[in-house]
Amino acid sequence: MSSAQDPFYIVKEEIQDSINKLLSTFQEWEQMLSDSGEKLRISKELLAGCESIEWQVDELNKTIVVAARDPSWYGIDEAELDKRRGWTTNARTQVGNMKNSVMTGKQSNGSITSSVNGMRRELMRLPDSHQTHKLNQYTANDNDDFISSESDRQLLLVRQQDEELDELSASVQRIGGVGLTIHEELSAQEKIIDELGTEMDSTATRLDFVQKKVAMVMKKAGVKGQFMMILFLLVLFIVLFVLVFIT
Repeated sequence: MSSAQDPFYIVKEEIQDSINKLLSTFQEWEQMLSDSGEKLRISKELLAGCESIEWQVDELNKTIVVAARDPSWYGIDEAELDKRRGWTTNARTQVGNMKNSVMTGKQSNGSITSSVNGMRRELMRLPDSHQTHKLNQYTANDNDDFISSESDRQLLLVRQQDEELDELSASVQRIGGVGLTIHEELSAQEKIIDELGTEMDSTATRLDFVQKKVAMVMKKAGVKGQFMMILFLLVLFIVLFVLVFIT
């Protein structure tokens, strides 16, 4: 089976495309300011994408385990199995590194947010009523902005998750279709083997019957009859030889 028709390479290309897109988004994420709301939204998208790809790679690795039980049946060798294992390991490493970097970035953002909140609490302890009034005003504005931006981020995140679920559902349907095709091919081959076995049994039965009939005829004919039959067949062979090769 060629690479273009192999279900493994079809799914592999889809996963590789997803990894490439995720790497592009990750590079953009690295260039963003650590305290921006956009970076927080992208962080959530990256983590969701990493988990989705990790699941797909695990499912693809299961097919390698199945093929390794009987490689000749699937038309592959040990070198091809090692190549496929190497790709899944590399893909899992790439996604794992991205996921760890994003998690580390989120923890760093959490530390910065804690520092800002601490500064706000210190300002709120000041006795100046004018500063307190300004601080409350700023806090209210910040809260409104935060609620608005958080609402927008949640809507974008839900939309992104819906799109990822649609893509995942399509991938699962394609994998299911490939599995169904393989099952149908195996069923057809099993049926052909059963029919061949039945024909072989029938032929063996007929051959055994003919052998018994010949043995019975030879037994009834006796030694003289057998000699006459051999002589007759010899004469017949000579006649046919003359007709075919001489005339």
